[in-house]
Amino acid sequence: MTTPAYQRILLKLSGEALMGDDAYGINPDVVSRIVGEVAEVARMGVQVGVVIGGGNIFRGMAGAASGMDRATADYMGMLATVMNAMALADAMRAAGVVARVQSALNIEQVVEPYIRGKAIRYLENGRVVIFGAGTGNPFFTTDTAAALRGAEIGAQIVLKATKVDGIYTADPKRDPNAERFSRISFDEAISRNLQVMDATAFALCRDQKLPLNVFSIFKPGALKRVVMGEDEGTLVYC
Repeated sequence: MTTPAYQRILLKLSGEALMGDDAYGINPDVVSRIVGEVAEVARMGVQVGVVIGGGNIFRGMAGAASGMDRATADYMGMLATVMNAMALADAMRAAGVVARVQSALNIEQVVEPYIRGKAIRYLENGRVVIFGAGTGNPFFTTDTAAALRGAEIGAQIVLKATKVDGIYTADPKRDPNAERFSRISFDEAISRNLQVMDATAFALCRDQKLPLNVFSIFKPGALKRVVMGEDEGTLVYC
């Protein structure tokens, strides 16, 4: 195949992906490499939307577990995602890729608010759009934000970038005999109780008939291979 299998994608990046091997924060070398992967597919004409997490800076669940009010902790986590989105956009600018950050929380002195129609126009004009602040509501994860934004912008697939190169029958770190699924249906993944993403996000993708691919962002060239329709990661289909 010489042309991409998907023309518009929604890439979900965890905040932890930006840490690399660091204990917290943003590792510039890791961000630069991730941006290089995104830039490569963007230059192929693929329209790229990105939802970024904030776990490298602050995780709402952890804050709530330590006694903080859960809604307050989640809002703090949303602000962390905006920080990551700004860092990612700046790294893309340095790599020659035009990116726009849109936030579900109104902080217009820093980034523009999320407006669906404007986001779609940016994508059509070849801009990478980075969505920060999750859904803008507490109690919803950035996985759910990825499913929601993917459906809203008409993405053909949601790509969940992880540390593992797909979905396995068991934890490959604990079970050396675990086998990777090349393809699996939403219904089978549910029946097997495979922890692909949180239940709300998973149900939204299934109900909107929005396929999902789980792959390793740390595997060089993996994003391009997924976009080209090659056997990379695990495709979850309706």
